[in-house]
Amino acid sequence: MLEKKNFYIDGKWVNPINKTELQVIDPATEKSCATISLGGKEDVNIAVIAAKKAFETWGFTSKEERIKLLEKLYEIYKKRWNDISYAITLEMGAPKDFSSKLQTGTGASHIKSFIKYLKNFEFERPLGDHAPNQRILYEPKGVCALITPWNWPMNQVCLKVMPALASGCTMVLKPSELAPLSSMILAELIDETKFPAGVFNLVNGDGSTTGDALTSHPDVNMISFTGSTRAGALISQNAAKDFKRVSLE
Repeated sequence: MLEKKNFYIDGKWVNPINKTELQVIDPATEKSCATISLGGKEDVNIAVIAAKKAFETWGFTSKEERIKLLEKLYEIYKKRWNDISYAITLEMGAPKDFSSKLQTGTGASHIKSFIKYLKNFEFERPLGDHAPNQRILYEPKGVCALITPWNWPMNQVCLKVMPALASGCTMVLKPSELAPLSSMILAELIDETKFPAGVFNLVNGDGSTTGDALTSHPDVNMISFTGSTRAGALISQNAAKDFKRVSLE
């Protein structure tokens, strides 16, 4: 059984503040396949502080620098293909071929697509022919809280993490506690790619404690959530307190 009790915060794997553990169940066997930790308010706060600090520099990096790192991440991702696929098979109970071709394959496709899109994206554009001396500037939003579901883990994670990285945002990812293993491998890949410390952070946990602490944190600027209508309504209430930008699916 896998021991995956640490969180990835500020460029390193760290122990949780309070050791609340959860068994990850392989749906194919209905047996435990891994042990993770559930993050509390203190863990979330440390991760958000790291992301906020990293944004001070990451938010002003050049497009070329971000493209270079994403291209390196894509190459490392392909090398860890089998590991990602195995993790998805464990956490979802998915057939091996499905995990490899569709689940892992979709994640790779998203990374490649966002690299292509970033290369063609202009962060400064003329307002129009009617105002030749005025510009539209596209700026990163800031610290993003990214919350993903269990049923399509690498697809959903890459759809949130990759555009956030590409645009110059920093983030705290909370994958589903039911299927966290592939996301933890992604954290390893981001670490190997050597993205600056604090740009990407991962805290495992449930919605009622970890998710609530993350979506109500005053230093989170945007929330991207895929999941239930019930949870989406609660997240919207949290976000309304300080007018966070919210994207719900």
